[in-house]
Amino acid sequence: MTHVHVHLFHGADPRHYRSGDKIGCLYGYHHAESPEFVLSYSRDAAEGKPMRILRRALKAIVGFDFIHTWRNRDDILSSDVVWTHTEHEHLSVALLLLLKGRRKESPGSPLLLAQSIWLLDKWAGYGALRRWVYRKLIDRADILTTHSSVNAALVREYFDREATQVFYGLNMQDFTVQAPREWTPHAPVRIGAIGNDRDRDWPTLAAAFRNDARYEVRIATRRRVPAALRASNVHVAPAIGLKAAREVYDWADVIVVPLRANTHASGLTVLLEAIALGKPVIVTDVGGLRDYFGAGHVAYVPAHDSAAMRRALDEMRSNPALALHRAQAALRHFIEQDYTTREFALQHVRITREALRPSFGRNMHTRSQPTHRTS
Repeated sequence: MTHVHVHLFHGADPRHYRSGDKIGCLYGYHHAESPEFVLSYSRDAAEGKPMRILRRALKAIVGFDFIHTWRNRDDILSSDVVWTHTEHEHLSVALLLLLKGRRKESPGSPLLLAQSIWLLDKWAGYGALRRWVYRKLIDRADILTTHSSVNAALVREYFDREATQVFYGLNMQDFTVQAPREWTPHAPVRIGAIGNDRDRDWPTLAAAFRNDARYEVRIATRRRVPAALRASNVHVAPAIGLKAAREVYDWADVIVVPLRANTHASGLTVLLEAIALGKPVIVTDVGGLRDYFGAGHVAYVPAHDSAAMRRALDEMRSNPALALHRAQAALRHFIEQDYTTREFALQHVRITREALRPSFGRNMHTRSQPTHRTS
């Protein structure tokens, strides 16, 4: 029996996060639970406003939530393996393990799977001191994982280590597959755009379609969209909760995912959701999204190219059969590759099982290359 501690951000405690919906652990790690793997999860401590402000301030300064990690130290230190979802967690766990003398070579020291998302995007902008500290903490990690082959390449460049690509997945309880059987767009064409990621490129989306009566755009985001981007046919509303997002998906003829250059597969969640619901998708060709879907599944456009974005939609309007064919092919690929939270969790199981084999050793500097699953 292997004890795995899943260390997530403060606010993701499975006892409280969407507890009424019975979705289990955020990101689906609970699918890994079995007689072989017993999981515990980080717990959120009750705290007053002064402590909450202090904890968040420290997180802003150092880049990770060490107070939250310290509160969960007993479960972390008593585990065989620690899984983390972002660098905000794995840097913090690495610091705890080092402070407690639990180095990689120490007998009984937990195996640390360190999954990075935004870290590689930000690395070049960090100062020398922060990079030195982070390198020391990253060196404590036994296995480095990413969701994107672009991020994996940066792991090799920055840290001279290999990263295992773990393919992200969708919670199918929230998004039941809807196979598309026809595509007949409204007039004007309804364009849905959803996302709170910092790398959404709202200006390019607005430039492509604003003040054109052939298109109607709904942007759903919690981030501020400049008033100058709004127009009579471009509407912006907060995307708060699953219900609001589903309303946009149900309304839209096509989903557009406009992105700035990034390395962490920004927009992937919306891409998966839209495809599961049978929607044709136009997406900016950045961030390693081709690891998941090819040109036969979605319409890729260059970054910051509003004209190309508009041409992609006009091609759909003039050839509805092509839009339908892509949406159907994308959904088949989604199902074949099993882009679900269950498979996401099971990838962690397979990586951990291999890592715990006696012949494996604890030096992860020669891990295998990321696996590309697109056809």
